[in-house]
Amino acid sequence: MTPAPEHPSERAAEESGPAAELPEVAPQLRALRRRTGLTLEAAAARARLSPAHLSRLETGRRQPSLPMLLGLARAYGTTVSELLGEALPAADPVVRAGGPGAREADGWTYWQAGSSGRGMQALRVHVPHGRGQSELVRVHPGEEWLYVLKGGLSLRLGDTEYRLEPGDSAHFDSLTPHRIAAVTGAGADLLFVHTLLQSTLAGLCLGAGAPRP
Repeated sequence: MTPAPEHPSERAAEESGPAAELPEVAPQLRALRRRTGLTLEAAAARARLSPAHLSRLETGRRQPSLPMLLGLARAYGTTVSELLGEALPAADPVVRAGGPGAREADGWTYWQAGSSGRGMQALRVHVPHGRGQSELVRVHPGEEWLYVLKGGLSLRLGDTEYRLEPGDSAHFDSLTPHRIAAVTGAGADLLFVHTLLQSTLAGLCLGAGAPRP
């Protein structure tokens, strides 16, 4: 089998040798990739590296160049500081009722219910009845949990459809094709938690028109 060609930035890194001035980043690279639920191949594609080169970075056989660090930080939805193991400022653990206002995406309305940059991201969501979102099917790495606060909700997981009422919850692997829709005229309100750290809201069940937080 012919090995995949390396990106030009990989060849430059090979020629210049390891960046001795950079701290050891292999543990952070492995931990971030696993936390985001990406395979080696998927992470390499996002960072525009070959899987073999990313594997060498994760095992410490190579040190990334600064352009590679920027690409990997974007791929994992984090900062170069975190990749280098630098301490990040502590996030405020409390989200006040008068905090970030409502945002709308393709008819859905959502409010931030947790701190950004965490392994879990939480939202409070209003799903209107009869809008285009009910036709959107999502598949992505991670897990999702939702809890119905008000109204009726239809949750389709693969070929099975569930009807959820207030007080019902669901917890599922989001690699399972899934679709959410309100089945009551006034729509449905729910709490929504997901574990896909690097995703913007546009990558979830909120639709392609969602603004980046």
